[in-house]
This record gives sequence, structure tokens and C-alpha cells, in this order.
Amino acid sequence: MKTKKLGFIVVGLAVSVMLSALAQAKGNEPQMSTEMQEHMTKAKEAGTPGPNHEILKAFEGKWKVTSRSWMEPGSKPEMSTGTSSLFWTLDGRFLEQKFKGDWAGEKFDGLGFIGYDNLKKQYVSFWLDSMSTGVSHATGKYDPTTKTIKDTGTFSCPMTGEKNKWFRSEWKIINDDQHVYNMYMKDPNGKEFKTMELTYSRK
Repeated sequence: MKTKKLGFIVVGLAVSVMLSALAQAKGNEPQMSTEMQEHMTKAKEAGTPGPNHEILKAFEGKWKVTSRSWMEPGSKPEMSTGTSSLFWTLDGRFLEQKFKGDWAGEKFDGLGFIGYDNLKKQYVSFWLDSMSTGVSHATGKYDPTTKTIKDTGTFSCPMTGEKNKWFRSEWKIINDDQHVYNMYMKDPNGKEFKTMELTYSRK
């Protein structure tokens, strides 16, 4: 019986010592400086979705897509159809697009992301698809008067061999159930022409 009591006493002392050590360790933890707290606050603000992300909500949803594309100025447009799904990812920081359709008689799958960089104060977008190993990247601004995101960027063009081919685009909100994406490039003489028009109609 005395042996059991002694065992309980030993265990109790061990637990007390451990709790005391933990308390002391916690008390000795370095406190975050005021400067570091300010940096953390700024980082949180910069990483939090805001009003400019709200604008992207117009593109959210499932859509039927009608496409027209031109290989060169004045050429007959290539017609195609597809479907698109746009949904939020990374807790509302980026809008992700998954596209399925066809182009020139071949299956075409696309994956895109668009968000707003609070530090650079501009929209940023990326596009990848099943007909290229490159990534399209663009940055731009929102024009509230025309309800259009206007941006410029580059992509690697397998047809011309250009590694950083210039383009600009306009993603215009028509209404709650429709928006239109237009893409423009330059011909060999440097003259701009429309190369793509995608009309999104809500399912």
C-alpha cells in the first residue's frame, strides 16, 4: 500500500515539474515586435480579397460558349462551341475557369485563372490549354464605364514560333447572363486585328 502511495506521489511530482517547465517556456517566448506586427497586418490586408475581386463575380457560373476566331485579317472566321465553368478557388482570391470545346475540328480543353493583385493594383490572368505547352499571362485594369477588364500580355505561339507574342484582350460584362471575351493580336505589318471572340451565355 505504501509502495502505491509513493508511486502516486512520484507521478504527481513529475507532472508538476513538467507543467512548471512548460509555463516557464511559454513565458520565455520572444514577443512579436511592433514593427513585425505592422508587417503582419499589412501582409494580411494585401492578401485579403476586396472590392476588385467582387467585380469578378459577374463571370462566376456555368456557361455555353460560342466562339469565332480569325487566323489573319479579313479571313473567314472559324466557328466552334463549348462549355465553361468558372468558380472561386483559394478562398475567393482567384476565379478558376475550366473550358471544354473544339477548335478546327479538334478537341480543346482550357484552364484559366484570373484574380486581382492588391499590391500591384491590377488584374492578373493565366491561361493554359491542350494545344500548347506554354502559358499565357496578362495584366490589366477594369473600366467601370464599359464594365470591361482590359489587359495586355504575351504567350508562346506554336504557329509563328514567337516565344513572347503580344496580345490584348477585353472581357466585357453585358449583363448578369452574358459576357464577351475579345482577343486582339498584330499582323506581320504590326497592324492590330481581332483574332478571337467568345460569347458566354449562362446555362
